[in-house]
Amino acid sequence: MTEKQYDLRQVLAELQNDPANYHETNLEADPNAEISGIYRYIGAGGTVERPTQEGPALMFNTITGFPDARVLIGLMASRRRVGKIFHQNWRNLGHFLNQAVEQPVAPVTVPEDQAPAHTVIHRATDPDFDIRRLVPAPTNTEYDAGPYITAGLVYGSSMDKSKSDVTIHRMVIEGKDEIGIYILHGSRHIGVFTDEYEAANTPMPITINIGLDPAVLIGATFEPPTTPLGFNELGVAGAIRQQAVQLVDGVTVDEKALARAEYTIEGYIMPNERIQEDLNTHTGHAMPEFPGYNGDANPAVQVIKVTAVTHREHPIMQTVIGPSEEHVSLAGIPTEASILDLVNRAIPGKVTNVYNPPAGGGKFMSIMQIHKSELADEGLQRQAAILAFSAFKELKTVILVDEDVDIFDMNDVMWTLNTRFQANRDIMVLEGMRNHPLDPSELPEYDPTHIRVRGMSSKLVLDGTVPFDMRDKFERAQFKHVANWQDYLK
Repeated sequence: MTEKQYDLRQVLAELQNDPANYHETNLEADPNAEISGIYRYIGAGGTVERPTQEGPALMFNTITGFPDARVLIGLMASRRRVGKIFHQNWRNLGHFLNQAVEQPVAPVTVPEDQAPAHTVIHRATDPDFDIRRLVPAPTNTEYDAGPYITAGLVYGSSMDKSKSDVTIHRMVIEGKDEIGIYILHGSRHIGVFTDEYEAANTPMPITINIGLDPAVLIGATFEPPTTPLGFNELGVAGAIRQQAVQLVDGVTVDEKALARAEYTIEGYIMPNERIQEDLNTHTGHAMPEFPGYNGDANPAVQVIKVTAVTHREHPIMQTVIGPSEEHVSLAGIPTEASILDLVNRAIPGKVTNVYNPPAGGGKFMSIMQIHKSELADEGLQRQAAILAFSAFKELKTVILVDEDVDIFDMNDVMWTLNTRFQANRDIMVLEGMRNHPLDPSELPEYDPTHIRVRGMSSKLVLDGTVPFDMRDKFERAQFKHVANWQDYLK
């Protein structure tokens, strides 16, 4: 019996009979702002403009201008759904991903005839080649810089091919064979590789892979120090599935592509070449980003010169809305895993779980559940918070709670801050630190004293843990345990 290969279609097959998690529509939808506008009401969640909610992933089968393509949105816009996709308890995903990082399964290269991503090939040398007519990338709002690839995994390598990596970047389609890519240098390994190629004034071959198993996308969002330079995050996905991710040689570039992607785009990041991100719209906006605001259009993003587009039969364009719950799953769950790993190495057994909630977009906020076993543990909870800040500069707020608090229930977390917290003793503020430039409050004019340049921030710790020697004064009301309570709902 042939082993089933995990890819996006296998995941959808497992969800297709679950209406709470997956829905298809044959009603026509325009990729220009309409797809995101519709899904905002149905299932985006996160910090998307209200009204929104948690709902099923949505497959649009009829796309204006793209008769053969489909668009999928919201596949990971529910932590419970991610747990279902990974066949794991959704509350323990951070611990589960830690195990995957510790025991990676390296990707393998398969021959061309085993790569469904290369079923249909369009080369840039074809006279009618135009990625704007081949790839149904949505424009999320009416003010976006253009159609964005928001769930595209960039595969690239160092010049000597000794190191390879995959990362997600925001990429806007600028012309028939040109894409603008925003690379945040210093935190992504692809940025290290592009610097190397740029110094040599040599185009860097890359592939962009779209329409993937969530194990691949979520695994790819791990960052240093958990996955240092040279660690190919495709090994995380291999561990999640206990099955190697399949690669295939590019058709026009000397680089690998993901063999079971729905779309692959091949090309080169051009050295010492920049382009205005909103070149075609001049709106000043890029696209909605994870903090819940429209990102500013960058005046000088790097340029990808496209050499080919390949795809499967009836391909699926996978897309993500920036401030949605889906981004929280992509960015937040790997960060939770990384924080758990870091603090358990330094102070083992004192942080039992971590949750990066939608309120922080998956990056800005962590809720850490603390275990105190003796009086000497007092204060370790604050050291855990400082450890998290030291490793993850994008983290802005940490809330510390006890083991009897459900970190996934913000009502329970806020209850803690109202009944186990005194502002004059339980707040720590760390000033003048680095954070993420997409936070609109991180402007020198907002706080000239502590924000010298954009991207600096004050960090906050809210310690809602009970002092160990006062535990008896903070016992929750205890209710009778009833084993068959669900019988009363039948």
